[in-house]
Amino acid sequence: MKGMIFDIKHYAIHDGPGIRITVFFKGCPLHCRWCHNPEGISLHRELMLMPNRCARCGDCVRSCKFGALAQKEDGEVVADRSLCTLCGDCERICQREAIALVGREMTVEDILAEVEKDRIFFDQSGGGVTLTGGEPLFQAELAEALIDRLHQVGIHVALDTSGYAPPETFLRLAGKSDLVLYDLKLMDDSQHKKFTGVSNQLILSNLKALDKTGKPIWIRFPLIPGVNDSHENLKALADFLLELKSVKKLNVLPYHKGGVEKVRRLNQDDQFEIFEPPSQAMIDSIINYFRDRGLVVKQGG
Repeated sequence: MKGMIFDIKHYAIHDGPGIRITVFFKGCPLHCRWCHNPEGISLHRELMLMPNRCARCGDCVRSCKFGALAQKEDGEVVADRSLCTLCGDCERICQREAIALVGREMTVEDILAEVEKDRIFFDQSGGGVTLTGGEPLFQAELAEALIDRLHQVGIHVALDTSGYAPPETFLRLAGKSDLVLYDLKLMDDSQHKKFTGVSNQLILSNLKALDKTGKPIWIRFPLIPGVNDSHENLKALADFLLELKSVKKLNVLPYHKGGVEKVRRLNQDDQFEIFEPPSQAMIDSIINYFRDRGLVVKQGG
């Protein structure tokens, strides 16, 4: 069995307890307008250009047999992605790593080989492996096989998910995980559709169903000014979470512009928006609001 992975991050400390490896699954049913990992939305490999690294030597252009690459007058390399076959010749020839094919097919054993390199750090810190993306449930068969294999070798597994998946699939994989990191973005359904492309009804109902199982849950709330920082949304979120019994923590994740440059590298500027990061005063105020409501809250994580 193979699946599409777009990154494996070693020594992660913000994706669950302890020191972890984070495995990024490619493909996501949501299309959040602020996405920090836009390269994780498509299930397929994608060509990414990094002009700030480019030597403007033209080697990649000459290596392309399909005429997908060209140089502007100033030497900047541009791509006609409709002609690109993702053969990888340009990536291999570039000495500056200014061209990359995002996404590679990996088996469970391929991923496990990467994981085993950090096994000593898991044992010492109480860490493990976090499945994220994209959306790991978008490749449910691979995700489930990986969870099973990691448990066979005694490694803690956290599932980071939007919860947007068929209930049967979601509850099966969440039930096999040791911890679920659950993303909640907007409580109003029409606003959720506007900014993510999908309804939140399945997301909320899946969370309620998971809560009844007693599985430990950490809620992750991406804070985007002008999108979900209104009092109405914050109150609705707090009201909803206070009805749940298995939520152990609320992590407030302040928006940053890390995904903006990736969007440009993928030539997908028209599909996303640029927002302003929240001030520390706003972050502190919102965290204090949630704490006053009786929730356990942390910035980041």
